[in-house]
Amino acid sequence: EQPIFSTRAHVFQIDPNTKKNWVPTSKHAVTVSYFYDSTRNVYRIISLDGSKAIINSTITPNMTFTKTSQKFGQWADSRANTVYGLGFSSEHHLSKFAEKFQEFKEAARIAKEKSHEKMELTSTPSQESAGGDIQSPLTPESINGTDDERAMPEVTQNSEPRAEPTQNALPFTHSSTISKHWEAELATLKGNNAKLTAALLESTANVKQWKQQLAAYQEEAERLHKRVTELECVSSQANAVHTHKTELNQTIQELESTLKKKEEEIEGLKQEIENARELQAQRDSLTQKLQEVEIRNKDLEGQLSDLEQRLEKSQNEQEAFRNNLKTLLEILDGKIFELTELRDNLAKLIECS
Repeated sequence: EQPIFSTRAHVFQIDPNTKKNWVPTSKHAVTVSYFYDSTRNVYRIISLDGSKAIINSTITPNMTFTKTSQKFGQWADSRANTVYGLGFSSEHHLSKFAEKFQEFKEAARIAKEKSHEKMELTSTPSQESAGGDIQSPLTPESINGTDDERAMPEVTQNSEPRAEPTQNALPFTHSSTISKHWEAELATLKGNNAKLTAALLESTANVKQWKQQLAAYQEEAERLHKRVTELECVSSQANAVHTHKTELNQTIQELESTLKKKEEEIEGLKQEIENARELQAQRDSLTQKLQEVEIRNKDLEGQLSDLEQRLEKSQNEQEAFRNNLKTLLEILDGKIFELTELRDNLAKLIECS
């Protein structure tokens, strides 16, 4: 089997107890595919949730896919004795699935008609063979073949007197005509025998396949009969079912709108997660930069401490230098004062002299 069309949808089944409520068989949207079995010439709808087959429905000509809302459709499978429901994300996907269902349903109908025609064509020679076997022991006329061939002796016998032969030639002519007629009928019988033998061989080869198809048809007929009985019981509650169906449609619409909101919330959460990831990346980058800054800060603190020590040492040196300068200034002032006194004394000596 090969998939010929696939889509995604939420899968539901009718509650087997109440036959009214929908039971979800998948927690999220799953792949639903049409498959074609070339050996059996049938179309199937298959859906898997992990390793579990939640849909395995063979399409038959009497199936109908019904759109119950803009995004929901359903069909009944008598073989599985259930009703499947699919919830799609858009009306376009629902319409596409419905078109494919109708297309493959028509193909299944044509394949079934061809199969019936083949069975009828194959069964016709075997019936003729059985009829020939029954008639052959009776009379020579019954094995002559067609009505026209059986009429040939009568026409010949009727036309011979018109030729007005002599009395001696009449028995010979009549015997020769009958001999030719029987030779022609013998050749016809041989041809019919060969055809019947070939048809018998072909019908024998197809007996097993007919039995299998007959068993499948009988099983399907029994299931359809049970389904008809169930539908007849359900039809008495048509009004309640219609009301419940309306409520279900409203519930489905509410669920679809809730699902749409949840999907929007999920998209928003995904965006927030992306933003959080970006913020986490920025935080990691900033943390790394902060560590680098802390390391650099420690280096600067070490350098600052060294500079403070050097500054303090420089200040101490400057203070000592200032003290030395003060001492030198005091000494210089004393020397200047002494020189001034010496000058004054020298000036007085010069004046006195």
